[in-house]
Amino acid sequence: MASNKLWRSIALNVLLALGAVVVLLPFVWMLSLSAKPENEIYTPTIHFLPHAWDWANYAEAFEFGEVGTFIRNGIIVTGAILCIQLLTVIPCAYVLARKRFRLEGLAFGMVLTGLIVPPQVVVIPLVLMIGRLGLLNTYTALIIPFMTSALGIFLIRQSLKAVPQDLIDAARVDGANETTILWTILVPQVKPAIAAFAVFSIVSHWNDFLWPLLVVNDMSLATPPLGVSIFASDEGGNDVGPMMASATMIVLPLLLIFLFARRWFIQGVTMSGLK
Repeated sequence: MASNKLWRSIALNVLLALGAVVVLLPFVWMLSLSAKPENEIYTPTIHFLPHAWDWANYAEAFEFGEVGTFIRNGIIVTGAILCIQLLTVIPCAYVLARKRFRLEGLAFGMVLTGLIVPPQVVVIPLVLMIGRLGLLNTYTALIIPFMTSALGIFLIRQSLKAVPQDLIDAARVDGANETTILWTILVPQVKPAIAAFAVFSIVSHWNDFLWPLLVVNDMSLATPPLGVSIFASDEGGNDVGPMMASATMIVLPLLLIFLFARRWFIQGVTMSGLK
């Protein structure tokens, strides 16, 4: 019996290792190409480590590919979206978790519907509305459709429901109002869920390609995925090295954010009951 458990454990670890290799291999190859000179990229053989490390690809990505502009736009857009979402999502989650009202079931059902309906379904009406408002080709057009999030409301609501009611009752006895209870007592209790949602939000909007493609046609407002596609089609062409350098620099912030918040991310998903 013990021997069978050992072999199952070994087989599981081998499968996990193979899965990790499959997932990470494209990123390793991207990093390798970003540091290779042109004469090493177009070769019939595959070697992951460059014979001569060439960081000029990164300088060219900044100079001609404007990757610095794309990263700046990505930080502005994703940061603004996350801040606005937290200001709207947390109070909504608190109301659904701790308040009892007549249309509570309907309100929560609408949140679940928002999770089910693909965002692409409402793209055309949103574009028409943004155009009627004269907001095309602005930061506002990139931000305003994402001012709240059904996923965020669901995640934080589930965590708020796990907070003991006695903690809230004690705060009310001490004279705390609803705003104080929410932002100074409950929010610190659900930091893992907020961190998990923040990671979801940042990754989703940093990597968003479709919406910026529809509402932005100015290179100076392009977000990272859209900017790289413009660079690849207009400036990069077959210049693989700078394109891979641009892609590496765009992926790096997401990797750093996830490594920084990974503990809270795992706790938040677990506390929210998300499988």
